[in-house]
Amino acid sequence: MDFNKYTDGFFDVSEKFGFLPKKEPLLKLPYQFQDLQKLIDSMPIFKDDKTPGLLSKEGAIEIEVAKLPNYIDLVEKEENPFILQALFRSYAFISSAFTLAPAHFNYIKTGKYGKANNILPKQIAEPFVKVSKKINVYPWLDYHYAYSLGNYCKKNPKEGFNWENLNMAAKFSGLPDERGFIMLHVDINQYSPDLVKSVISFQKNHKTIKDTNKALSLSLRTMKKINERRQLMWIASRWKHYNDFRIFIMGIKGNEEIFGKGLVYEGVSKTPMKYRGQTGAQDNIIPMMDIFTGIINHYPKNDLTIYLQDLRSYRPKCIQNFLEDLKNYFSKKENNVSELLIKQKNYSGIKILLEILEEIYLFRNGHWQFVQKYIMKNTAYPRATGGTPIISWIPNQIKAVFSSMEHSYNSLPVSFIETQMKSWSENFENKKSLLNKQLEILSKENYDANKVLSLNKKLNLSDEPNK
Repeated sequence: MDFNKYTDGFFDVSEKFGFLPKKEPLLKLPYQFQDLQKLIDSMPIFKDDKTPGLLSKEGAIEIEVAKLPNYIDLVEKEENPFILQALFRSYAFISSAFTLAPAHFNYIKTGKYGKANNILPKQIAEPFVKVSKKINVYPWLDYHYAYSLGNYCKKNPKEGFNWENLNMAAKFSGLPDERGFIMLHVDINQYSPDLVKSVISFQKNHKTIKDTNKALSLSLRTMKKINERRQLMWIASRWKHYNDFRIFIMGIKGNEEIFGKGLVYEGVSKTPMKYRGQTGAQDNIIPMMDIFTGIINHYPKNDLTIYLQDLRSYRPKCIQNFLEDLKNYFSKKENNVSELLIKQKNYSGIKILLEILEEIYLFRNGHWQFVQKYIMKNTAYPRATGGTPIISWIPNQIKAVFSSMEHSYNSLPVSFIETQMKSWSENFENKKSLLNKQLEILSKENYDANKVLSLNKKLNLSDEPNK
Protein backbone atom coordinates (compact mmCIF):
# COMPACT_ATOMS: atom_id res chain seq x y z
CA MET A 1 0.00 0.00 0.00
CA ASP A 2 1.22 3.49 -0.88
CA PHE A 3 0.79 5.47 2.35
CA ASN A 4 1.67 8.72 0.55
CA LYS A 5 -1.82 8.50 -0.93
CA TYR A 6 -3.39 8.42 2.52
CA THR A 7 -2.47 11.89 3.79
CA ASP A 8 -3.60 15.39 2.89
CA GLY A 9 -1.59 17.28 5.50
CA PHE A 10 -4.48 17.24 7.96
CA PHE A 11 -5.45 13.57 8.04
CA ASP A 12 -2.82 10.83 7.80
CA VAL A 13 -4.36 7.36 7.72
CA SER A 14 -1.84 5.12 9.46
CA GLU A 15 -1.13 2.92 12.44
CA LYS A 16 -0.03 6.07 14.28
CA PHE A 17 -3.02 8.36 13.72
CA GLY A 18 -5.77 6.04 12.50
CA PHE A 19 -8.58 8.23 11.20
CA LEU A 20 -7.92 11.19 13.52
CA PRO A 21 -6.07 14.36 12.41
CA LYS A 22 -2.26 14.39 12.70
CA LYS A 23 -2.57 16.90 15.54
CA GLU A 24 -5.28 18.84 17.32
CA PRO A 25 -7.28 21.12 14.97
CA LEU A 26 -7.01 24.89 15.34
CA LEU A 27 -9.38 26.23 17.97
CA LYS A 28 -9.50 29.72 16.41
CA LEU A 29 -8.86 31.19 12.98
CA PRO A 30 -5.83 33.46 12.43
CA TYR A 31 -6.26 37.20 13.12
CA GLN A 32 -6.83 38.15 9.46
CA PHE A 33 -10.14 36.24 9.61
CA GLN A 34 -11.27 37.89 12.85
CA ASP A 35 -14.76 38.87 11.65
CA LEU A 36 -15.44 35.30 10.58
CA GLN A 37 -14.25 34.03 13.96
CA LYS A 38 -16.42 36.56 15.81
CA LEU A 39 -19.47 35.30 13.91
CA ILE A 40 -18.63 31.68 14.79
CA ASP A 41 -18.23 32.59 18.48
CA SER A 42 -21.47 34.58 18.66
CA MET A 43 -23.56 32.11 16.65
CA PRO A 44 -24.60 29.25 19.05
CA ILE A 45 -27.98 29.27 20.79
CA PHE A 46 -25.93 29.50 23.98
CA LYS A 47 -22.45 31.01 23.73
CA ASP A 48 -19.46 29.91 25.80
CA ASP A 49 -20.36 32.49 28.48
CA LYS A 50 -23.88 30.89 28.70
CA THR A 51 -25.60 33.99 27.28
CA PRO A 52 -27.98 33.66 24.29
CA GLY A 53 -26.31 33.76 20.87
CA LEU A 54 -27.53 34.60 17.37
CA LEU A 55 -29.38 31.32 16.86
CA SER A 56 -31.54 32.05 19.90
CA LYS A 57 -33.23 34.98 18.13
CA GLU A 58 -35.15 34.72 14.87
CA GLY A 59 -33.59 36.80 12.09
CA ALA A 60 -30.37 37.56 13.98
CA ILE A 61 -28.03 35.30 11.99
CA GLU A 62 -29.23 36.82 8.70
CA ILE A 63 -28.41 40.36 9.93
CA GLU A 64 -24.88 39.43 10.99
CA VAL A 65 -24.12 37.42 7.84
CA ALA A 66 -24.98 40.49 5.76
CA LYS A 67 -22.14 42.37 7.53
CA LEU A 68 -19.52 39.65 6.95
CA PRO A 69 -16.60 40.57 4.65
CA ASN A 70 -15.87 38.36 1.66
CA TYR A 71 -12.55 36.69 2.45
CA ILE A 72 -12.19 34.98 -0.93
CA ASP A 73 -8.86 36.67 -1.75
CA LEU A 74 -7.32 35.57 1.55
CA VAL A 75 -8.70 32.05 1.13
CA GLU A 76 -7.24 31.93 -2.38
CA LYS A 77 -3.73 32.62 -1.02
CA GLU A 78 -3.94 30.22 1.96
CA GLU A 79 -2.05 26.90 1.70
CA ASN A 80 -1.66 25.74 5.31
CA PRO A 81 -3.80 22.55 5.61
CA PHE A 82 -4.79 23.25 9.22
CA ILE A 83 -5.89 26.82 8.45
CA LEU A 84 -7.77 25.60 5.36
CA GLN A 85 -9.54 23.00 7.50
CA ALA A 86 -10.49 25.61 10.12
CA LEU A 87 -11.79 27.88 7.35
CA PHE A 88 -13.83 25.06 5.84
CA ARG A 89 -15.26 24.25 9.28
CA SER A 90 -16.20 27.90 9.87
CA TYR A 91 -17.91 28.39 6.51
CA ALA A 92 -19.67 25.03 6.82
CA PHE A 93 -21.10 25.97 10.23
CA ILE A 94 -22.18 29.43 9.08
CA SER A 95 -23.77 28.01 5.91
CA SER A 96 -25.82 25.49 7.87
CA ALA A 97 -26.79 28.03 10.55
CA PHE A 98 -27.81 30.66 7.98
CA THR A 99 -29.80 28.33 5.72
CA LEU A 100 -31.46 26.23 8.43
CA ALA A 101 -32.27 28.91 11.01
CA PRO A 102 -35.83 29.42 9.61
CA ALA A 103 -36.45 25.65 9.76
CA HIS A 104 -35.22 25.68 13.37
CA PHE A 105 -37.55 28.48 14.46
CA ASN A 106 -40.48 26.88 12.67
CA TYR A 107 -39.78 23.69 14.64
CA ILE A 108 -39.85 25.65 17.90
CA LYS A 109 -43.24 27.13 16.97
CA THR A 110 -44.96 24.13 15.38
CA GLY A 111 -42.95 20.99 16.17
CA LYS A 112 -42.27 20.55 12.44
CA TYR A 113 -39.20 21.50 10.41
CA GLY A 114 -39.84 24.54 8.26
CA LYS A 115 -38.33 25.75 4.98
CA ALA A 116 -34.67 26.72 4.78
CA ASN A 117 -33.15 29.83 3.23
CA ASN A 118 -32.25 28.55 -0.24
CA ILE A 119 -29.77 31.23 -1.35
CA LEU A 120 -26.33 31.27 0.26
CA PRO A 121 -25.00 34.85 0.16
CA LYS A 122 -21.95 35.60 -1.97
CA GLN A 123 -19.70 36.52 0.97
CA ILE A 124 -20.16 32.98 2.33
CA ALA A 125 -20.66 31.02 -0.89
CA GLU A 126 -17.56 32.20 -2.79
CA PRO A 127 -14.91 31.57 -0.09
CA PHE A 128 -16.69 28.38 1.03
CA VAL A 129 -16.60 26.87 -2.46
CA LYS A 130 -13.00 28.05 -2.91
CA VAL A 131 -11.76 26.41 0.30
CA SER A 132 -13.75 23.24 -0.43
CA LYS A 133 -11.97 22.92 -3.77
CA LYS A 134 -8.60 23.41 -2.09
CA ILE A 135 -9.21 20.48 0.27
CA ASN A 136 -11.18 18.54 -2.38
CA VAL A 137 -14.48 18.03 -0.57
CA TYR A 138 -18.11 19.09 -1.13
CA PRO A 139 -19.02 22.60 0.09
CA TRP A 140 -21.36 21.58 2.88
CA LEU A 141 -21.13 20.62 6.56
CA ASP A 142 -19.35 17.27 6.72
CA TYR A 143 -18.28 14.79 9.39
CA HIS A 144 -14.49 14.91 8.94
CA TYR A 145 -13.34 18.47 8.37
CA ALA A 146 -16.27 20.29 9.97
CA TYR A 147 -18.61 18.81 12.57
CA SER A 148 -16.73 15.96 14.21
CA LEU A 149 -13.12 14.83 13.68
CA GLY A 150 -11.85 18.30 12.82
CA ASN A 151 -13.87 20.08 15.50
CA TYR A 152 -12.44 18.95 18.83
CA CYS A 153 -10.21 20.64 21.36
CA LYS A 154 -8.97 19.10 24.59
CA LYS A 155 -9.89 20.66 27.93
CA ASN A 156 -6.72 19.23 29.43
CA PRO A 157 -4.02 18.76 26.76
CA LYS A 158 -2.29 16.12 28.89
CA GLU A 159 -5.36 13.89 29.02
CA GLY A 160 -6.79 11.65 26.32
CA PHE A 161 -9.63 11.59 23.81
CA ASN A 162 -12.43 10.56 26.17
CA TRP A 163 -15.45 12.69 25.31
CA GLU A 164 -15.53 14.17 28.82
CA ASN A 165 -12.18 15.85 28.06
CA LEU A 166 -13.25 17.26 24.69
CA ASN A 167 -14.92 20.52 23.68
CA MET A 168 -16.19 21.72 20.30
CA ALA A 169 -14.36 24.48 18.43
CA ALA A 170 -17.58 25.44 16.62
CA LYS A 171 -21.11 24.61 17.71
CA PHE A 172 -24.82 25.16 17.02
CA SER A 173 -26.68 24.74 20.31
CA GLY A 174 -23.74 25.25 22.66
CA LEU A 175 -25.40 22.82 25.08
CA PRO A 176 -23.75 19.77 26.73
CA ASP A 177 -25.86 17.31 24.73
CA GLU A 178 -24.48 18.53 21.40
CA ARG A 179 -20.94 18.30 22.74
CA GLY A 180 -21.50 14.78 24.08
CA PHE A 181 -23.18 13.66 20.87
CA ILE A 182 -20.43 14.59 18.44
CA MET A 183 -17.37 14.39 20.69
CA LEU A 184 -18.19 10.75 21.42
CA HIS A 185 -17.51 10.13 17.73
CA VAL A 186 -14.01 11.54 18.24
CA ASP A 187 -13.73 9.40 21.38
CA ILE A 188 -14.32 6.11 19.55
CA ASN A 189 -11.80 7.11 16.90
CA GLN A 190 -9.03 7.18 19.49
CA TYR A 191 -8.95 3.40 18.91
CA SER A 192 -8.80 3.66 15.12
CA PRO A 193 -4.96 3.46 15.02
CA ASP A 194 -5.07 -0.07 16.48
CA LEU A 195 -7.92 -1.01 14.15
CA VAL A 196 -5.96 0.18 11.11
CA LYS A 197 -2.95 -1.68 12.50
CA SER A 198 -4.92 -4.92 12.78
CA VAL A 199 -6.11 -4.74 9.16
CA ILE A 200 -2.67 -3.87 7.78
CA SER A 201 -1.09 -6.57 9.96
CA PHE A 202 -3.48 -9.17 8.55
CA GLN A 203 -2.71 -8.00 5.04
CA LYS A 204 1.06 -8.36 5.61
CA ASN A 205 1.07 -11.48 7.79
CA HIS A 206 -1.54 -14.15 7.09
CA LYS A 207 0.60 -17.05 5.92
CA THR A 208 0.33 -18.92 9.22
CA ILE A 209 -2.61 -19.53 11.55
CA LYS A 210 -0.69 -17.92 14.40
CA ASP A 211 -0.11 -14.63 12.52
CA THR A 212 -3.63 -14.63 11.11
CA ASN A 213 -5.25 -15.07 14.51
CA LYS A 214 -2.96 -12.48 16.10
CA ALA A 215 -4.19 -9.81 13.67
CA LEU A 216 -7.82 -10.91 14.06
CA SER A 217 -7.53 -10.86 17.86
CA LEU A 218 -6.22 -7.27 17.81
CA SER A 219 -9.15 -6.30 15.60
CA LEU A 220 -11.61 -7.98 18.00
CA ARG A 221 -10.12 -6.36 21.13
CA THR A 222 -10.23 -2.95 19.48
CA MET A 223 -13.82 -3.32 18.28
CA LYS A 224 -14.85 -4.29 21.81
CA LYS A 225 -13.27 -1.07 23.15
CA ILE A 226 -14.98 0.98 20.45
CA ASN A 227 -18.36 -0.49 21.32
CA GLU A 228 -17.83 0.12 25.02
CA ARG A 229 -17.21 3.80 24.31
CA ARG A 230 -19.98 4.08 21.70
CA GLN A 231 -22.52 2.80 24.20
CA LEU A 232 -21.83 5.84 26.37
CA MET A 233 -23.89 7.90 23.90
CA TRP A 234 -26.93 7.19 26.10
CA ILE A 235 -25.18 9.14 28.87
CA ALA A 236 -23.19 11.69 26.85
CA SER A 237 -26.19 13.05 24.94
CA ARG A 238 -29.74 12.80 26.28
CA TRP A 239 -32.24 11.68 23.65
CA LYS A 240 -34.83 14.35 24.48
CA HIS A 241 -32.31 17.05 23.57
CA TYR A 242 -31.26 15.75 20.15
CA ASN A 243 -33.61 18.10 18.34
CA ASP A 244 -31.92 21.08 20.01
CA PHE A 245 -29.28 20.87 17.28
CA ARG A 246 -30.31 18.14 14.81
CA ILE A 247 -31.89 20.49 12.27
CA PHE A 248 -28.55 22.27 11.75
CA ILE A 249 -26.77 19.10 10.60
CA MET A 250 -29.36 18.30 7.94
CA GLY A 251 -28.22 17.99 4.35
CA ILE A 252 -29.79 19.43 1.22
CA LYS A 253 -29.98 16.20 -0.77
CA GLY A 254 -32.86 13.96 0.32
CA ASN A 255 -34.44 16.78 2.33
CA GLU A 256 -36.61 18.40 -0.33
CA GLU A 257 -39.25 19.20 2.32
CA ILE A 258 -36.74 21.62 3.83
CA PHE A 259 -34.64 22.80 0.87
CA GLY A 260 -37.00 22.43 -2.07
CA LYS A 261 -35.03 22.34 -5.34
CA GLY A 262 -31.71 22.87 -3.58
CA LEU A 263 -29.36 25.66 -2.51
CA VAL A 264 -28.07 28.43 -4.79
CA TYR A 265 -24.46 29.40 -4.06
CA GLU A 266 -24.60 33.10 -4.96
CA GLY A 267 -21.70 34.26 -7.15
CA VAL A 268 -20.77 30.64 -7.89
CA SER A 269 -23.69 29.04 -9.72
CA LYS A 270 -27.28 29.95 -10.54
CA THR A 271 -28.19 26.26 -10.55
CA PRO A 272 -29.33 24.97 -7.12
CA MET A 273 -26.89 22.47 -5.63
CA LYS A 274 -27.64 19.43 -3.44
CA TYR A 275 -25.30 17.78 -0.92
CA ARG A 276 -25.95 15.20 1.78
CA GLY A 277 -25.75 16.25 5.42
CA GLN A 278 -23.14 15.22 7.95
CA THR A 279 -23.83 11.84 9.51
CA GLY A 280 -22.06 9.20 11.55
CA ALA A 281 -22.45 7.02 8.44
CA GLN A 282 -19.54 9.07 7.03
CA ASP A 283 -17.25 7.69 9.76
CA ASN A 284 -14.59 5.19 8.64
CA ILE A 285 -14.51 2.52 11.34
CA ILE A 286 -17.42 0.36 10.18
CA PRO A 287 -16.79 0.86 6.44
CA MET A 288 -13.21 -0.36 6.91
CA MET A 289 -14.43 -3.34 8.91
CA ASP A 290 -17.08 -4.11 6.27
CA ILE A 291 -14.32 -4.32 3.68
CA PHE A 292 -11.95 -6.30 5.91
CA THR A 293 -14.47 -8.90 7.09
CA GLY A 294 -16.18 -9.26 3.71
CA ILE A 295 -19.55 -7.80 4.76
CA ILE A 296 -19.27 -5.56 1.71
CA ASN A 297 -19.77 -8.69 -0.43
CA HIS A 298 -23.16 -9.21 1.22
CA TYR A 299 -24.63 -5.73 0.72
CA PRO A 300 -28.14 -6.02 -0.77
CA LYS A 301 -28.41 -4.74 -4.34
CA ASN A 302 -30.89 -1.90 -3.78
CA ASP A 303 -31.23 1.88 -3.56
CA LEU A 304 -30.22 1.90 0.11
CA THR A 305 -26.84 0.42 -0.76
CA ILE A 306 -26.49 3.05 -3.49
CA TYR A 307 -27.11 5.71 -0.80
CA LEU A 308 -24.40 4.08 1.31
CA GLN A 309 -21.87 4.24 -1.53
CA ASP A 310 -22.89 7.86 -2.20
CA LEU A 311 -22.14 8.85 1.41
CA ARG A 312 -18.66 7.38 1.07
CA SER A 313 -17.80 10.02 -1.53
CA TYR A 314 -18.15 12.61 1.25
CA ARG A 315 -14.93 11.48 2.92
CA PRO A 316 -11.52 13.16 2.49
CA LYS A 317 -9.84 11.87 -0.67
CA CYS A 318 -6.93 10.41 1.30
CA ILE A 319 -9.36 8.25 3.31
CA GLN A 320 -11.28 7.32 0.17
CA ASN A 321 -7.96 6.19 -1.36
CA PHE A 322 -7.17 4.06 1.68
CA LEU A 323 -10.56 2.35 1.72
CA GLU A 324 -10.52 1.84 -2.05
CA ASP A 325 -7.09 0.16 -1.91
CA LEU A 326 -8.29 -2.09 0.93
CA LYS A 327 -11.37 -2.96 -1.10
CA ASN A 328 -9.30 -3.82 -4.16
CA TYR A 329 -7.05 -6.05 -2.06
CA PHE A 330 -9.65 -7.90 0.02
CA SER A 331 -12.08 -8.31 -2.89
CA LYS A 332 -9.67 -10.75 -4.54
CA LYS A 333 -10.73 -14.30 -3.78
CA GLU A 334 -7.26 -15.30 -2.55
CA ASN A 335 -7.29 -12.39 -0.05
CA ASN A 336 -10.88 -12.72 1.16
CA VAL A 337 -10.60 -13.19 4.93
CA SER A 338 -13.37 -15.76 5.28
CA GLU A 339 -12.19 -17.82 2.31
CA LEU A 340 -8.59 -17.68 3.52
CA LEU A 341 -9.60 -18.98 6.96
CA ILE A 342 -11.60 -21.79 5.36
CA LYS A 343 -8.63 -22.71 3.17
CA GLN A 344 -6.36 -22.77 6.27
CA LYS A 345 -8.95 -24.91 8.09
CA ASN A 346 -8.46 -22.24 10.73
CA TYR A 347 -11.62 -22.83 12.73
CA SER A 348 -10.42 -20.83 15.72
CA GLY A 349 -9.82 -17.94 13.31
CA ILE A 350 -13.37 -18.27 11.92
CA LYS A 351 -14.64 -18.12 15.47
CA ILE A 352 -12.71 -14.87 16.05
CA LEU A 353 -14.08 -13.53 12.76
CA LEU A 354 -17.61 -14.31 13.96
CA GLU A 355 -16.88 -12.45 17.19
CA ILE A 356 -15.72 -9.44 15.16
CA LEU A 357 -18.92 -9.65 13.12
CA GLU A 358 -20.82 -9.73 16.42
CA GLU A 359 -19.15 -6.45 17.44
CA ILE A 360 -20.06 -4.91 14.07
CA TYR A 361 -23.63 -6.07 14.63
CA LEU A 362 -23.66 -4.57 18.14
CA PHE A 363 -22.34 -1.29 16.73
CA ARG A 364 -24.98 -1.16 14.00
CA ASN A 365 -27.80 -2.41 16.19
CA GLY A 366 -26.80 0.14 18.85
CA HIS A 367 -26.91 2.84 16.19
CA TRP A 368 -30.30 1.50 15.09
CA GLN A 369 -31.56 1.83 18.67
CA PHE A 370 -30.25 5.42 18.80
CA VAL A 371 -32.38 6.10 15.72
CA GLN A 372 -35.43 4.56 17.38
CA LYS A 373 -35.14 6.68 20.52
CA TYR A 374 -33.33 9.86 19.49
CA ILE A 375 -35.20 10.33 16.20
CA MET A 376 -38.39 8.24 16.00
CA LYS A 377 -39.53 9.23 19.50
CA ASN A 378 -38.67 12.89 18.88
CA THR A 379 -40.13 13.54 15.44
CA ALA A 380 -42.21 12.07 12.65
CA TYR A 381 -39.81 13.54 10.06
CA PRO A 382 -38.83 10.50 7.94
CA ARG A 383 -35.31 11.48 6.86
CA ALA A 384 -31.93 11.15 8.56
CA THR A 385 -29.43 14.02 8.51
CA GLY A 386 -27.70 12.42 5.53
CA GLY A 387 -30.99 12.49 3.63
CA THR A 388 -31.55 8.74 3.87
CA PRO A 389 -34.83 7.09 5.01
CA ILE A 390 -34.58 6.43 8.76
CA ILE A 391 -36.82 3.34 8.87
CA SER A 392 -34.98 1.18 6.34
CA TRP A 393 -31.47 2.63 6.23
CA ILE A 394 -29.62 0.81 9.05
CA PRO A 395 -31.66 -2.44 8.80
CA ASN A 396 -30.33 -2.72 5.24
CA GLN A 397 -26.78 -2.90 6.60
CA ILE A 398 -27.72 -5.15 9.54
CA LYS A 399 -29.08 -7.69 7.05
CA ALA A 400 -25.69 -7.67 5.30
CA VAL A 401 -24.01 -8.47 8.64
CA PHE A 402 -26.44 -11.37 9.16
CA SER A 403 -25.63 -12.76 5.71
CA SER A 404 -21.89 -12.54 6.39
CA MET A 405 -22.33 -14.24 9.78
CA GLU A 406 -24.25 -17.13 8.22
CA HIS A 407 -21.61 -17.60 5.55
CA SER A 408 -18.79 -17.91 8.09
CA TYR A 409 -20.77 -20.03 10.55
CA ASN A 410 -21.80 -22.50 7.84
CA SER A 411 -18.15 -23.08 6.96
CA LEU A 412 -17.46 -24.60 10.40
CA PRO A 413 -17.55 -28.38 10.94
CA VAL A 414 -20.33 -29.70 13.14
CA SER A 415 -17.83 -31.10 15.66
CA PHE A 416 -16.31 -27.63 16.21
CA ILE A 417 -19.75 -26.03 16.58
CA GLU A 418 -20.86 -28.60 19.16
CA THR A 419 -17.79 -28.07 21.33
CA GLN A 420 -17.06 -24.36 20.81
CA MET A 421 -20.23 -22.58 19.64
CA LYS A 422 -23.25 -24.46 20.91
CA SER A 423 -25.51 -21.45 21.59
CA TRP A 424 -24.47 -19.35 18.57
CA SER A 425 -27.35 -20.39 16.30
CA GLU A 426 -30.02 -19.66 18.92
CA ASN A 427 -28.56 -16.20 19.63
CA PHE A 428 -28.35 -15.49 15.93
CA GLU A 429 -32.01 -16.38 15.34
CA ASN A 430 -32.94 -14.08 18.23
CA LYS A 431 -31.17 -11.17 16.49
CA LYS A 432 -32.99 -11.83 13.23
CA SER A 433 -36.30 -12.14 15.07
CA LEU A 434 -35.78 -8.74 16.72
CA LEU A 435 -35.15 -6.98 13.42
CA ASN A 436 -38.01 -8.74 11.61
CA LYS A 437 -40.52 -7.88 14.35
CA GLN A 438 -39.37 -4.26 14.40
CA LEU A 439 -39.67 -3.94 10.63
CA GLU A 440 -43.15 -5.47 10.81
CA ILE A 441 -44.27 -2.72 13.20
CA LEU A 442 -42.59 -0.05 11.07
CA SER A 443 -44.35 -1.26 7.92
CA LYS A 444 -47.57 0.23 9.29
CA GLU A 445 -48.37 3.82 8.35
CA ASN A 446 -48.85 5.09 11.92
CA TYR A 447 -46.28 3.01 13.74
CA ASP A 448 -45.67 3.26 17.48
CA ALA A 449 -41.98 4.01 18.19
CA ASN A 450 -42.41 2.79 21.78
CA LYS A 451 -43.38 -0.69 20.56
CA VAL A 452 -40.28 -0.82 18.37
CA LEU A 453 -38.11 0.22 21.30
CA SER A 454 -39.68 -2.18 23.79
CA LEU A 455 -38.79 -5.18 21.63
CA ASN A 456 -35.08 -4.56 22.31
CA LYS A 457 -35.55 -5.28 26.00
CA LYS A 458 -38.07 -8.07 25.46
CA LEU A 459 -35.56 -10.00 23.34
CA ASN A 460 -32.63 -9.11 25.64
CA LEU A 461 -30.82 -7.12 22.95
CA SER A 462 -31.18 -3.63 24.39
CA ASP A 463 -28.17 -1.40 23.85
CA GLU A 464 -29.30 1.10 26.46
CA PRO A 465 -27.69 0.57 29.89
CA ASN A 466 -30.03 -0.42 32.73
CA LYS A 467 -30.86 2.56 34.92
